[in-house]
Amino acid sequence: MSQASDQDWNPGTYDRFRGLRLRPALDLLRAVGPLPEGDIIDLGCGTGSVGPALGQLRRRLIGVDASPAMMEHAARTGVYDELLQEDLTVWQATRPAALIFSNASLHWVPDHQTLFPRLVQMLAPGGVLAIQLPHQNNAPSHRLWVKLVDELFPGRVDHSHGPNVLLAAEYHRMLSAMGQVTLWDTEYYQELAPDGEGHPVRRFVEATFARPILNALEPDERLRLIAAYEAVIGKAYPKGPRGTVLFPFRRMFFTLSV
Repeated sequence: MSQASDQDWNPGTYDRFRGLRLRPALDLLRAVGPLPEGDIIDLGCGTGSVGPALGQLRRRLIGVDASPAMMEHAARTGVYDELLQEDLTVWQATRPAALIFSNASLHWVPDHQTLFPRLVQMLAPGGVLAIQLPHQNNAPSHRLWVKLVDELFPGRVDHSHGPNVLLAAEYHRMLSAMGQVTLWDTEYYQELAPDGEGHPVRRFVEATFARPILNALEPDERLRLIAAYEAVIGKAYPKGPRGTVLFPFRRMFFTLSV
C-alpha cells in the first residue's frame, strides 16, 4: 500500500468487518506447511489483525506496510518484533525469510510478473510464499463503482491504479518453475448485518476497492457517486427479512514452497 498522507487508509473503516476480513488470512495460514529457520514477514500487515496468529509460529515477526495509520494500529497489537513503514513495491528483506505472508494487500501493487519472482528470491531454502488476493473485480459490488463513476465523471478516475489481479493460470505459469505451487479460489458467502449509514455492501467495499475512486473526487462528487451506488446496489444484493445481506466474495490463494 503506497498512498499520500491525505489519502491514507482508515483503520476504523477497514476494521468494521474485521472478522470477515481475517477469516481468509487464517485459511491461508492453515495451508502453510513446515518452515525452515528465518523471519516471518507480514507483508502489507495493515492493522496487524493476523499478527497474533503469525506470532504462534514462534519466529521473529516483521510487519511491513506503507500506511502510517495502519502501522500505528499494528504496533498496538504488541506482537511484532519489528514494524517497517515501506512501499511494498520496493521493500527488500535484509536476510532470507522463512515465510512471506500477504493477506489482501498485493493486489494494490502493480507488475506482479516482476514482484512475485522478486519475493521468491527473498526466501530461505525451504521457505514459503503465501498470498491471498481478493478476486472480486467483476462482481456487481465492484463493477458498479467503475461504471457509475465513469458515467457521472468521465475521465476523472484512472482505473489503472485500482486492484491488479492476474488470471490463476498466469500465476501458476509464472511460479511453478520456482517451486511447488498450490493454488485455489474460495467464494465466501458473507452475511452482512444492517447498517444505519448505508447498504452493507457499500459499507464493506468503500474502505477498500472504492477508496481510490472516492479519493479522486471532490466531497460533493463523492456524495453524488455514493447516492447513485446506493440507488442500485440493492438490486444485486437484496436485503433479507432481518435487513441482512448475503454477500458472496471471491478470493484467490496460493502458496509456493521453494
